Amino acid sequence: MSRISFASISPHPPIIIPTIGQENLSQVQSTIKALEKVAQDLKKAQPDTIVIISPHGPVATDSFVIQNAQEFSGGFSQFGDFKTKMSFSGDQELIKAICKEAQKQSIPTSLLSESTLDHGCLVPLYYLTKNLPKVKLVPMAFSYLDYETHFKFGKIINETIEQCSKKTIGIIASGDLSHRLTPDAPAGYSVRGKEFDKKLVELLKKGDVKGILNMEPNLVEEAGECGLRSIIILLGTLDGLKYKTQILSYEGPFGVGYMVAEFSLT
Repeated sequence: MSRISFASISPHPPIIIPTIGQENLSQVQSTIKALEKVAQDLKKAQPDTIVIISPHGPVATDSFVIQNAQEFSGGFSQFGDFKTKMSFSGDQELIKAICKEAQKQSIPTSLLSESTLDHGCLVPLYYLTKNLPKVKLVPMAFSYLDYETHFKFGKIINETIEQCSKKTIGIIASGDLSHRLTPDAPAGYSVRGKEFDKKLVELLKKGDVKGILNMEPNLVEEAGECGLRSIIILLGTLDGLKYKTQILSYEGPFGVGYMVAEFSLT
């Protein structure tokens, strides 16, 4: 049995944080309810550590960056919430082991002494770790290397977990889908935004990893997404394992696609 006990994809719009979204929360109820279900399932899985991949972390063009600290913390002051604070202990053993194994396999990876968590981590963790106050964290950012390298990096994460950790691990891929769904969307409008989101959801439902790795570059570019690379790393961590994919929700009320998905390991 794999030591990965849980895996999910989560969007990260700050607007779903109650103190920030306020009157707009009614428009993202599908997302919130889905995350609450994932939180219940995560509690059942009882992971010792969560590996979370964020598009808004310290992204480097040509390498994967893993944040390294004894304690991680952050809040939402940049979004007007000066009260909500979150903190987690870092799983430094796993952090260093993943970096070492990736470097050993010639995947450019580095450690960054950075304890502050970005909203790409904090928004999913706000919902998903409410019932796991002692869970440790391995926060990392994807790169702009090719998709195959991201998939291989995910496989290395799983190999490292299997080889050196007696703990159970949860994997969260943080990412929003197209930012160009409507004329008033943050990144402008593209008719291909909805096409990208629909295709990615379908490929995930079918478990078509090859199809995801080979998505049309122009379609991805036109979508203006920020979650695909996070998702590919997650899929790499699950390679060779038996799992079922469930899309719990998808909506785009503010011109950005929010998808919540869960992978049940069998």
